[in-house]
Amino acid sequence: MSSSLPQQALTHLLYLHGFRSSPQSAKARVMAQLMAEKHPDIHWWCPQLPPSPKEAMAMLTKGIQHWPRASMAVIGSSLGGFYASQVAEQTGCQAVLFNPAVNPARDLAKYIGEQTSWHDPQEHFFFKPEFVQELRDLTLPAIAHPEHCLAVIAQGDEVLDWREMFERYQGAQIRLLEGSDHALSDFEVHLPTVLAFLRLASPRNVS
Repeated sequence: MSSSLPQQALTHLLYLHGFRSSPQSAKARVMAQLMAEKHPDIHWWCPQLPPSPKEAMAMLTKGIQHWPRASMAVIGSSLGGFYASQVAEQTGCQAVLFNPAVNPARDLAKYIGEQTSWHDPQEHFFFKPEFVQELRDLTLPAIAHPEHCLAVIAQGDEVLDWREMFERYQGAQIRLLEGSDHALSDFEVHLPTVLAFLRLASPRNVS
């Protein structure tokens, strides 16, 4: 597990979507467009994550193995926030977490079976019972370096308990929203905070 690294100008950014989601999620598309238009020099990677948590983390570990630790960052939403926390703990990089899953092994146990993608109902996948144990195996007892994280937590989240997220990420920079929802439908309102945390822009420079 890495300790704090000196932070340099961002060169690599990883985005991780949530359960049943994809790189076509609204937040992922907004970030992808922003990076392409305003920061084309930064390496952007937003992969489609496999249903198996073990396979997902193996793919991510391999994909970022040569990324510079001091100038990379990760963004994750919901289950992607859970994965992003693992990436941040392993690499020492900064992490931005949108309504991050705290106990996905418990929460996703009821989804065992055939599932469809939010953004393409024709796309099916099977969430296997062993995936729940894989999530348990990945769960950290605590976040060792919360200071590396910005957590955007909506009290209006209809899927996850905001209190669990708030408690889990004590010591992080927390943006606690009075309302909003699990998907952060008002995502663009929070972009200046996200970009400032990643040292990409100050709030007054974001159009």
